[in-house]
Amino acid sequence: MARVVFLLVPQLHLLDLAGPAQVFSTAVDFGYDYRLHYVAEAAEVPTVQGVSLRAGTEWPELGRDDLVVVPGWRPAAHGPAGPLAPADLRRLADHHAAGGTVASICAGALALGRAGLLDGRRCTTHHEVQDDLARRFRAARVVRDVLYVVDDRVVTSAGIASGIDVALHLVATRHGPAVAARIARSLIVYARRNGDERQASAMLRHRSHLSDAVHRAQDLIDARYAEPLPLADLAAACGVAERTLTRLFRQATGLTPLGYQQLLRVERAEHLIGHGATVEAAARTVGFTDARMLRRLRARARPAPAA
Repeated sequence: MARVVFLLVPQLHLLDLAGPAQVFSTAVDFGYDYRLHYVAEAAEVPTVQGVSLRAGTEWPELGRDDLVVVPGWRPAAHGPAGPLAPADLRRLADHHAAGGTVASICAGALALGRAGLLDGRRCTTHHEVQDDLARRFRAARVVRDVLYVVDDRVVTSAGIASGIDVALHLVATRHGPAVAARIARSLIVYARRNGDERQASAMLRHRSHLSDAVHRAQDLIDARYAEPLPLADLAAACGVAERTLTRLFRQATGLTPLGYQQLLRVERAEHLIGHGATVEAAARTVGFTDARMLRRLRARARPAPAA
């Protein structure tokens, strides 16, 4: 079980909290073992939008697999010192020092700065708060106008709707992009965005269509992309003929079912390689018998050099 602790402050923005909380709550609905906690200095937490929230005042015991999230607030509602007490700032710093991950949404980055977690690290926040963040924490390397930044288990985001993006990224990092894509689809989020790089997951990029048969085929491929999936089995599961499925799939996505499966394999392999796996190990993990096919598909996907 992993705990996700939301540290709530007065005058927080509801969407800064609700977006990430919905992502992890949906992960629980899909069988992933998260336990969500909401803690604050006082049991009643007023929000910018006028709804008061109830929170616990006692922190749970935390381990290195746990995540602490600081949702953002309206900066004008608090003085330069911010809304968090020194004891809570120490908890943030101590959790990170013990190997845990700490994340902020919007102005929550100011709390991470006060906790000393931004010194020497890349970070971001809402564009209206970026100048203030850079001025207050000169040792931080503020990256402007990006959705989120990850630097050594310190995760900062632009906030508001991008809190959903960063939560999906954290789920993808732990459980793989298929799980994040499934959650995104459940949330009716069809354009998962990835930090400061242009990214649109293949699972989401090819889901903006209305073909129920193709959605069913994609669900099967998403869940079993590393396995052999004969076209006949896919078509039977979707209740259509093989030629019909191929035609519908190409109309809806521009790809064949096999091409879609290979695209998922390459994206997942790139994710694994980016986290330290060798090409050979990544190839085997995603279902290729050896690395040769993965190398060919990766080379084919790279843009041609400029003339």
